Amino acid sequence: MIHTKRALGGVFVSPHHIASQAGRDVLKEGGNAAEAMLAAAAAIAVVYPHMNAIGGDGFWILSEPGKAPIGIDACGPAAAAASPEFYTGRGYNSIPTRGPLAALTVPGTLGGWAKASEVARQWGGKLPLSRLMHDAAHHARQGIAVTPSQARLTKIKHAELKDSPGFNETYLINNALPEEGQLLKQTALADTLQRLGQAGLDDFYRGELAQAMAEDLARAGSPVTLADLQGYNATLRPPISTELGNATLYNMPPPTQGMAALMILGIFDQLKVQSAEGFEHIHGLVESTKQAFLVRDRYCTDPAYMTVSPDEFLTREAMHSRASNIDMRKALPWPQDPWQGDTIWMGCIDSEGRTASFIQSIFWEFGSGVVSQSTGVLFQNRGISFSLNPTALHYLQPGRKPFHTLNPAMARFKDGRTMVYGTMGGEGQPQTQSAVFSRYGLFNQGLQQAVTAPRWLLGRTWGEETTTLKLESRFDPALVEQLKAAGHDLEVLPEAFSDTMGHAGAVVRHPSGMMEGAADPRSDGSVACW
Repeated sequence: MIHTKRALGGVFVSPHHIASQAGRDVLKEGGNAAEAMLAAAAAIAVVYPHMNAIGGDGFWILSEPGKAPIGIDACGPAAAAASPEFYTGRGYNSIPTRGPLAALTVPGTLGGWAKASEVARQWGGKLPLSRLMHDAAHHARQGIAVTPSQARLTKIKHAELKDSPGFNETYLINNALPEEGQLLKQTALADTLQRLGQAGLDDFYRGELAQAMAEDLARAGSPVTLADLQGYNATLRPPISTELGNATLYNMPPPTQGMAALMILGIFDQLKVQSAEGFEHIHGLVESTKQAFLVRDRYCTDPAYMTVSPDEFLTREAMHSRASNIDMRKALPWPQDPWQGDTIWMGCIDSEGRTASFIQSIFWEFGSGVVSQSTGVLFQNRGISFSLNPTALHYLQPGRKPFHTLNPAMARFKDGRTMVYGTMGGEGQPQTQSAVFSRYGLFNQGLQQAVTAPRWLLGRTWGEETTTLKLESRFDPALVEQLKAAGHDLEVLPEAFSDTMGHAGAVVRHPSGMMEGAADPRSDGSVACW
């Protein structure tokens, strides 16, 4: 993708072209941004199963012109039986990363879909749920073409996933690892999506689907029960925000790392960097990231257990204080605990200027690996971010929400533009958001250029073991040497476009009604518009 796509009727961007088309088709039929996102959320769970599933969590920011944005927290809590004693009594010093004991939190994303469908109706939406689930069910039943990343990650991770109940039966083809372009059918998931369209989304938690999933989870040995499913509802929560010189930025509050995403750009704005792509731009954002992550790693957890408000860190005064800690000539040493994760982000703006910024995840690639064979639902392993150490910030307790790397972003510019943007990629998410927004929103690069340009990542994601500052190979060698000289522990990746940097996207609406979108060439995605 080289050029920014533009249209007047609506724009949709996602990391898979079929999901983008599913959202675009709903817009063409008169659906609003929330309805389009629901259709795409179902479709992406089918066509990108290694990155997300309806057994994961999700977060939304929805907006309409002239009104405050709406946030949806669809994070599922730890099961009632998932106590530290549950694991230590079985001989574990930490939560297993794969298998039934890794599936310890309630999947929340369908609860988020339910809240989004309520907003869609408030916006005048009239498309039936059966229509919004139709494309996803169709692709699950007829089959999807295995993408290069799905084939690669199934092969790389199979040794740790193969013993998870239902994994081989669901994601292997004829008992063999899938190859790029092969046809993968997900019949049980197709039946589930079709039932959701007919019986309603609540069936996932309090109906026949809930009963079937609970029975499969019990057989597998997961601590999640029918009572846990029945007790879950997603919640509406106001997004948090911060002011830059030319825009207001919005993101989701804890347990997401949205506050860190806002802090990076807020701190960087205080540095008064004048141009893009040079040492001050890259070094400034990396150092701003360190300052934001120091706060995130000390405070950000389930809001019921936080001792401070995220708003304390989002004022201009707080940003200025953090920026004063940055040496614009020297890198702060950085040995920090990293977060990895596998996720999708999608964005949409409809013809009325209503927007949807949405992110859906199963944490690691293929999550826990556990699949309910009667429903085709793959369950996340987000709960492995909990600790069994009672002094840890994320100490496991029944009913507690896990920390989330997920954070959908939105911006409203003072000149009337509205932007939704985001990415997958664990702790790389706020870093990629800062790269995309700074290039477009602060330095006036074209939208597609801002997404395509070479990126960096401090820390690890996608299972990387190092916590270096990783750069794509397209960076100017002279800039690389400047960063090394400043003390950055650098690793130049061999790829010009690396999956390590996430799959980003962005959609913007101008006051004239003109919309534009950009998809990441690192993904299988596209911009779909009409």
